[in-house]
Amino acid sequence: MRQQGRGAGLGAAAVKLLAIDTATEACSVALQVGDAVIARFAVAGRAHTQMLPKQVAEVLAEAGVTVPDLDGVVCGIGPGSFAGLRIGLSYAKGLAMVGDLPMVGVSSLQMLAGPSTLDRVLTVIDARLSAVYAAAWQRDDAGQWQAIMAPTLCAPDALPAAPDPAQTWLGLGSGFAAYGAPLAAAWGAALPVVDATALPSAVHALPPGRDALLRGAGLDAAQLQPLYLRNKVALTQVEQQALRAPRQG
Repeated sequence: MRQQGRGAGLGAAAVKLLAIDTATEACSVALQVGDAVIARFAVAGRAHTQMLPKQVAEVLAEAGVTVPDLDGVVCGIGPGSFAGLRIGLSYAKGLAMVGDLPMVGVSSLQMLAGPSTLDRVLTVIDARLSAVYAAAWQRDDAGQWQAIMAPTLCAPDALPAAPDPAQTWLGLGSGFAAYGAPLAAAWGAALPVVDATALPSAVHALPPGRDALLRGAGLDAAQLQPLYLRNKVALTQVEQQALRAPRQG
């Protein structure tokens, strides 16, 4: 097994990196070879198991690359659906083990922020059971997204306040489709524009994944874990009421 930290000696122009994300209803794959990117994206519903292998095979064939040719595998680690996360993570780990490759995990909430032209983004994914997964991001001087509100699970009307309410934020993600009114009320004028149709895409896992690999921050497949903010898929009535209750203090 390649040692943790491998990747620091790679030349940036030569990196071959495969990214996979199945944490939501979207199923996506992206392959970067140098500066060229080949990608597949589809709304899979519950067909991730059937769609993912086909997408991976297509991008590898189009680039003329095999798994052992890769320098690393990037995988969406959630938060998202339990089933979707397990499918993508298991498949990505299998590829990494076959190729003896380092892995990098990227949050699906960070992937949502990826294509934004604004420098401040609130990403929100519908977590079901009257809850959302949310995080706030801001670009640093190097153009990288930094979390200034860490990924959290909360009721829509208990969303933490905007880190800087005097600034304009862009809202992205399925949470706005399900709970647009309470989310908008929580941030008010700080959130004038929302795209409730936005979904995470593996293309936007490539930049942070590549950066981590070049820093030598790759992990062995066994070490990469999903970002589970909820420890079970069903809550009791008491737990649901507690989640909906306004936060104190």
